[in-house]
Formats: sequence, C-alpha cells, structure tokens
Amino acid sequence: MAPQRQEGPRTNRAIRVPEVRLIDETGDNKGVVDTRDALRRAEDLGLDLVEISPNAEPPVAKIMDYGRFKYQEQKKKAEARKKQKVVTVKEIKMRPGIDQHDYDTKMRNVEKFLAEGDKVKFTIRFRGREMAHQDLGLDVLNRVQEQLGEAVKVEAKPKVEGRQMTMVVSPK
Repeated sequence: MAPQRQEGPRTNRAIRVPEVRLIDETGDNKGVVDTRDALRRAEDLGLDLVEISPNAEPPVAKIMDYGRFKYQEQKKKAEARKKQKVVTVKEIKMRPGIDQHDYDTKMRNVEKFLAEGDKVKFTIRFRGREMAHQDLGLDVLNRVQEQLGEAVKVEAKPKVEGRQMTMVVSPK
C-alpha cells in the first residue's frame, strides 16, 4: 500500500531538510537556521513550523498557527468561488420568415441576456421548402448582427448544420 500523500505544505516533523531559512511569527527573517532549532522555537511558542517555499535553497519555513492558516486559505478559495461568473449560453430560436413583433420580442430578451454577461446562440430552423431559401435565414442573422452592432463579438459566424443555421455572439 502506497504512503498517503499530504495535502498542502509540509509542517513540523514532516520537514526533512537539515536547515531552513526561518521567518518567525512576527514576519522577521531570522536567516538560515538548523531545522531542529526552528522546530523547537515553534513548539516553545505553541505554534507550527510550516514550509512556505519548498523549492528555495534552503527551503523557507515560517512559524505560524497552521490551523488558522488553513482556515484563511479555505476562506480565500470560497470568496474566489463566490466572485466567479459562470458564463452560460442562451439559445434564441427563430424561423426565416419571422414576423417583426416576434423578432423585436426576441431581441429584447437577447439584450437582457447580453447585459447579464451570457453568450447567445441564434438558431434559425428551416422546414420543408425553406431549405431552398437559406439566404432568408442568413438575412435574419445579418439583421441581428446589424442591430447588436459593436456591443457584441461574433464568436461563431453563421453556419448551416442540417436543417438549421446557427450563430453565437458574446458581449464585449
């Protein structure tokens, strides 16, 4: 059975180098110190010796409360996740002969989606003999592109896939 790998930096007795560059609990650099002395100093203060930069020569270790350090890291990660914006792709389906009022209603929704930072995928569905007039679908997508103007970036130009034509735009 393989030994269990430790998550995060090495602490206390897991630090197996002969000497470390020590940073004390106040943040002062104490220079290169024997690892046993650094560990003894940390234990006297009731704190932990934590390896901050293991790839340095010699490795940098800091005297700190490791439990508090892990808690602060966890809080930072949670805050970063909270601020993260998940970009979703909203789909707007149209037909080549879409009526003006229907078009206006869909475009109001598109502007709302773009304002929220979402990408929008336009799908023009062709049925029956409409397949012979794909230029009408292209005209609708060009009209959309014109109306949105400089506010959007066309990520996927209009292309035909089977019985539908698609185009993807995203906010700038």
